[in-house]
Amino acid sequence: MRRIRIMVLIITLFLGLVGCQKNDDKKVSLETVEETKDVEHEQETAENTSYNFVYVCGAVKREGVYELPVGSRVYQAIEAAGGFLEDANVRNVNQAEILEDEARVYVPVIGEEVQTDSDDEGKININKASKEELMTLPGVGESRAESIIKYREEQGAFRKVEDIMQVSGIKEGLFEKIKDYITI
Repeated sequence: MRRIRIMVLIITLFLGLVGCQKNDDKKVSLETVEETKDVEHEQETAENTSYNFVYVCGAVKREGVYELPVGSRVYQAIEAAGGFLEDANVRNVNQAEILEDEARVYVPVIGEEVQTDSDDEGKININKASKEELMTLPGVGESRAESIIKYREEQGAFRKVEDIMQVSGIKEGLFEKIKDYITI
């Protein structure tokens, strides 16, 4: 009888230990799943930020919005849109230009009057300018130029020149001094 009790006790202890061990494995598995989900989310976020969305229209085979890797050029956007139509005026398209997120690539047809940025000649594009270029603006020194670059990196491209007043240190007075020298 004593042997049976000892055997029952041993079996009970064994099953108890095995059962506890299985519960611990489940906890680890759940934690592992949560960590995996976090890593996957971070990877998705990183992947999403490594692409630009570009609208390609005009004399191309398939107008539309295309997702292209950051650093892509206009010619790659046109290829994604199926290429030029036969009557495309390719001379008015800078195919080497690097694209930015939310860019619009318009391909005119031959004979179409193309609106140029002649009003913007000599102006500084506040969405693309380097620190040195920004420092050529009246009243913009090194720290303000760095603030402009930091703002556009964190907030994205300026949508209109007036948006530059959202940058710390640039108020209406300074904007009035620089507005004739900047473009987007």
